[in-house]
Amino acid sequence: MSKVDLHNADGRWTLTLNDPDRRNAIDTEMRDALRDAVTEVAADRHARTLVVTGAGTAFCSGADLPAMFGEAGRSVQEIRADLHRIYDSFLRVRELPIPTIAAVQGPAVGAGLNLAMACDTRIVGERAKLVASFTKIGLHPGGGCTWFLTKALGPERALQMLLDGGAVDGAEAVRIGLAATLADDPVAAAHERAERWAALDPALARDIKTSVRTADRSDFAASLEFEAWAQASSATGPAIQEAVAKFRR
Repeated sequence: MSKVDLHNADGRWTLTLNDPDRRNAIDTEMRDALRDAVTEVAADRHARTLVVTGAGTAFCSGADLPAMFGEAGRSVQEIRADLHRIYDSFLRVRELPIPTIAAVQGPAVGAGLNLAMACDTRIVGERAKLVASFTKIGLHPGGGCTWFLTKALGPERALQMLLDGGAVDGAEAVRIGLAATLADDPVAAAHERAERWAALDPALARDIKTSVRTADRSDFAASLEFEAWAQASSATGPAIQEAVAKFRR
């Protein structure tokens, strides 16, 4: 049985980390299954949304430490190459053109936190915990964690959380901006949101995602220019013409 369960319902994909006995830790098998699953979603021209979650009580407890760091005598270069393979498995989610939602029902630790942060938005439950515990085990943050937390929290709060090896629960994650929504059932809430977004014109949803990323990464002029193109493109669709017809009436 694969350690990642992948399901497609009319373009609404669900990716579930499926090793609950090990709290969905990312070992070599999980890494490869995760990479292959995201690649499959990326190859689907009809994909509309992706929900990422974990089976059991944990979202993801992070990288399997013995698998990653248990072999003595390896060089920094060898360890770094292995780390990049893990990073690639979950950072592929960030490159998807479709809206992605992390449904965090339990702890998301280390690489698990990164996987949740690689999604466009996070819906967290009461039992969720977002944990950047790298320093607790003498490890520098990796997998984009420094970037993700600095973007979400600002440099001061990010530095404090990373140096402390800090953790926040679901309600606190929403309060400080690490997640957007607190829900009793984050998986159900994520699917409800995915269904709404999947009902949009796929090109419109993808262009809005690109527009937000452009606004985040570029200056105002670049953002405005992309908006002008994307709005003009959407204006050729049937929905706006129906709205114009109703307005005329």
